[in-house]
Amino acid sequence: MRDLLAYAGRRALKGGCEQLREQEIGIEVFGRPAGYDTSTDNIVRVNATELRKRIEAYFESEGRDESLIMEIPRGSYIPVFRYRPVESPAESQEAQSTPTPESEPPVPISNVPKEAHVRGGLWRAGVVAAGLVILALASGCLYLWQQNRVMHRRLYPWELKPDVAALWSSFLGANPTTDVVMADEGFGLLQTVTGESYTLQDYLNRTYLNELQAQDLNPQVRSLLETLAQKTLVSRGGFILAQHLETLEPLGNRIRLYFARNYMPYLIKRDNVILFGNPQSNPWMEIYDRKLNFTVAPEPTQGNSDVTGVPRMLVEDRAPASGEQAAYAPSGSVGYCTVAYLPNAERTGKVMLIEGTTSEAAQGCGDFLLSEQGMSSLRKKLGGTEFPYFQVLVRTSHLIDTPMGATIVAYRKLTGLR
Repeated sequence: MRDLLAYAGRRALKGGCEQLREQEIGIEVFGRPAGYDTSTDNIVRVNATELRKRIEAYFESEGRDESLIMEIPRGSYIPVFRYRPVESPAESQEAQSTPTPESEPPVPISNVPKEAHVRGGLWRAGVVAAGLVILALASGCLYLWQQNRVMHRRLYPWELKPDVAALWSSFLGANPTTDVVMADEGFGLLQTVTGESYTLQDYLNRTYLNELQAQDLNPQVRSLLETLAQKTLVSRGGFILAQHLETLEPLGNRIRLYFARNYMPYLIKRDNVILFGNPQSNPWMEIYDRKLNFTVAPEPTQGNSDVTGVPRMLVEDRAPASGEQAAYAPSGSVGYCTVAYLPNAERTGKVMLIEGTTSEAAQGCGDFLLSEQGMSSLRKKLGGTEFPYFQVLVRTSHLIDTPMGATIVAYRKLTGLR
């Protein structure tokens, strides 16, 4: 519901759109495939109905003093903004002057001297004018207070999350520009289907396309692989993380989103970089592989009779400590992901690698990095007042493609980085 409100609000305020279709929201917010059938999948309508109830409840309770009201009319998904009706001073005075059964009857107008009529009229006019001035000043103060509160939230988005702020302030403060590099899921699928592994150099030179042409393949299989090689397929986890980081743009941080195949080597030397996915789908991670203890790789198939079909992605522990396993494999709704936090080669910025055995697991690590509970737990394990360079292995759980929880399994401080 939060993502639905944010998406609809941005479209209404920035996009200038007058109509927002249910199917568009289903695709953009809830990750439904293009052209899905809204008559059989009512996730948008259900969430919109509940969202309307919560908005109404807010403005009737905590937000009852706010002069500007937002609502989503039934039959539409576009938020509407309006000022709360205010009882005018004249109406208030009229209500107060209406006699109650216990009050004394009013004096007949014919019995009141003319001078008293004039003085009473001037007095009432003065009261109404003063009331209008006070109302205008109060409305102005309330508006400025609301604007100040909104600006404060934008300038200090993690004010109530000190451990989250400690990590991201250090990361984003290292360089004014941060690049979020999305995984190339098509390239990862190509390697999974063919059983081949390609390096970053192969990826940059596109030599894997020539090798694909040289292979003796069924025409239909070749056509499928060529489509995978040319299409830009990405998971939504990196987009969601980038959306959360965009809240820091008012502080001067530039958050830029790149597809892995469009990224350039000089940028990874210059900017802060967040690499999302796994080494198969995001070859840029190869640059930092030798510095890591936890790595994500395909499950070995040679000599393993238990492996059938497409191999899973595992997390390998290169130097298991006491109580740790040599490998961690996803199963059912459980996945694994790793986060590595280290400097770039030129010391001009910092790098964060977010790798997962599945796209849901990688997204779970993105949520973990923005969770105060998760960052507080990690900070205590690492020790110190500031986050050192580290790598952490996290077990995640998901329900219907949505991450539901994250638990730290193991961690390492990264020292002696060059």
